[in-house]
Amino acid sequence: MISYWSLSNGARLVVEEIPHVRSAAIGIYIGVGSRHEPEEMKGASHFIEHMLFKGTDDLTARDIAEKFEGIGGQLNAYTSKEYTCVYARILDENVKLAAQIMFDMVFNSRFYPRDFETEKGVVVEEINMNEDSPDDLIHDRFARRLWMDHPMGSPILGNLETVTAFNRDDVYGFYKSSYVPSNMVISVAGNVQAPAVKDMVEELMKEQSAGELHFPSHGHHEYTGFLDLMEKDTEQVQICVGVQGISYHDNRRYALNVMNSILGGGMSSRLFQSLREELGLAYSVYSYPSNYSDTGSYSIYIGTGQNKVKQCFEALENQLQALVSQGISEEELDRTRRLIKSSMYLGLESVMNRMSRLGKAIMMYEKIISPEEAIQRVMQVETEQIKELALSLLRDQAISVAAIGPGQVLQEVQKQYQDLWR
Repeated sequence: MISYWSLSNGARLVVEEIPHVRSAAIGIYIGVGSRHEPEEMKGASHFIEHMLFKGTDDLTARDIAEKFEGIGGQLNAYTSKEYTCVYARILDENVKLAAQIMFDMVFNSRFYPRDFETEKGVVVEEINMNEDSPDDLIHDRFARRLWMDHPMGSPILGNLETVTAFNRDDVYGFYKSSYVPSNMVISVAGNVQAPAVKDMVEELMKEQSAGELHFPSHGHHEYTGFLDLMEKDTEQVQICVGVQGISYHDNRRYALNVMNSILGGGMSSRLFQSLREELGLAYSVYSYPSNYSDTGSYSIYIGTGQNKVKQCFEALENQLQALVSQGISEEELDRTRRLIKSSMYLGLESVMNRMSRLGKAIMMYEKIISPEEAIQRVMQVETEQIKELALSLLRDQAISVAAIGPGQVLQEVQKQYQDLWR
């Protein structure tokens, strides 16, 4: 059974009772991410996520770690472009203790100056590690150019200039203004009693006022195709080919998930079978949609050898053209429907997945979307919808390319881009 409340302080609470398990998962979703940061504080949301683990008035960083390990629990957090999540998985008997620690972290982290400076060094190394991983960096490069001059294009980690210049009081002020109940969703799933969870959450938040949010809004520029090349001495060429996508409010998102699964979502996908299994052009090749509240992207990643760029681009364009002109078969559609249905139902066997699914649904849609409703929408997708969506995304707008590799190879990337898509 799923229960949902809007609490008096503006927070939203969703609880799913799963009595046949012995575990529970708790997630606190805060509606702040990299897109909400001022220009001079790029990376602040991710930095705050790190600082949550550094101690409160009542708990040191070591206390937090030892208390969770002492109950065999798992505690972690992550930051995205539009929200931050602190989450835990514990035995059902330890829900109250875990919640007490998590709410203390979320509302009462102290950002002690010494810890603040130490963590700046940690995040700088995280940024450097990302810069040294071109297969990760390429996705950031594509996003930066796709949403150039818009906060959506800012890397979640921030950059060396902003992070090293962080001022403790400025970051702490951003934290206190963003981490307020009216900007939070609390999601709990597992062997719990919903009314008891509601009482517990209200008690833990009783001293917190709703708060007011003042995130600036930014309009999006009209999308135009681009070529973004970064010279780097790498063995492989890292390539990201993509276009502007759709938001998660767009009803075509179900068709997009089906289309993506067929084009590049797994081992049976067209791109994997063609570029890797048949032609041997790449070890890693896949496609993925990224959907946000008011925009999105659709990208294809290829990591290939320096002497295979031309073949890769030609093989990719052949697959895109086939999708747009011929669409998909009924057999592909039926197989993909079954795959998505199976993946969704199997995922429901995890309390973490159930908690995450509910928390994101409330964050995004302000309502609960049942698995049955989502699966029904997937089962209603037709071949003609896929063809129309492919045409809209991959032919009615310009293709863009980002690539990382040695200079002479990037010249070939530029030539192929101009020959195929300009």
